[in-house]
Amino acid sequence: MSRVCESCSRGSLLSVSRSHSNIATKHRQFLNLQVKKIGGKRRRICTNCLKTLAKKARKV
Repeated sequence: MSRVCESCSRGSLLSVSRSHSNIATKHRQFLNLQVKKIGGKRRRICTNCLKTLAKKARKV
């Protein structure tokens, strides 16, 4: 299963950590994905989208 938000299609980012001698080591920064039931289906959705859905639900 991929680490991609099923709502906004955002994926992981590539980042570089630097040692004391400034040597770069690449690593991936993953999204904060949560499994939630939305519309009766289980979906992997990022927390940013969850907050947006909560705002929309509060408005209506």
